[in-house]
Amino acid sequence: MKNGLIAQSSRWPYGVVPCEIRGNFTRAELQILQYAIEQYHTRTCIRFVPYTGQTDYISIVSGNSGCWSSVGRVGGKQEVNLQSPGCLRRPGTAIHELMHALGFLHEQNRQERDDYVAIQYQNIRTAHVKNFRKASRTEAFGVPYDYGSVMHYSGNAFSNNGEATIVPRQTNLGVRMGQRKGFSNLDIIKLNRMYDC
Repeated sequence: MKNGLIAQSSRWPYGVVPCEIRGNFTRAELQILQYAIEQYHTRTCIRFVPYTGQTDYISIVSGNSGCWSSVGRVGGKQEVNLQSPGCLRRPGTAIHELMHALGFLHEQNRQERDDYVAIQYQNIRTAHVKNFRKASRTEAFGVPYDYGSVMHYSGNAFSNNGEATIVPRQTNLGVRMGQRKGFSNLDIIKLNRMYDC
């Protein structure tokens, strides 16, 4: 049951993340980004603090290359890209990318994912197949697989033909895979356990 990085060196010490916002965002996008950060402050012990020259920090930018982040603390300046327009229509996308920066992979990368979903590789765009590979060394902190995680892809993510790329093995999920409204309750538990909240 795993999708968080094991290495302590990949975590932000004490859950404190120095952060700067350097992207060319609209006022509405900045409000969504601020709301996403406030969700971390309200529901976890993670604290995004202003960058004031710290060695390791994240820089939130708005390049024309989609929504992406490195996974975990990598050292030095670390960009989190939230393309504008596009990535800040809902707070869940910012929450998702910041959760990557905090050390979490996608939910469907978990080692036991084949018990919960069937990956349809024939329907995945070639350049994105890597996003569907199972991880080998991660930790789930005792939290079960979560179809409703903000870190889970939707059923047709990166489809090359409009067909499903992820098929749930359980029916009547009660949640939508790929939701980007915000954290699931299990996302909060994993974050708080990873960072000893």
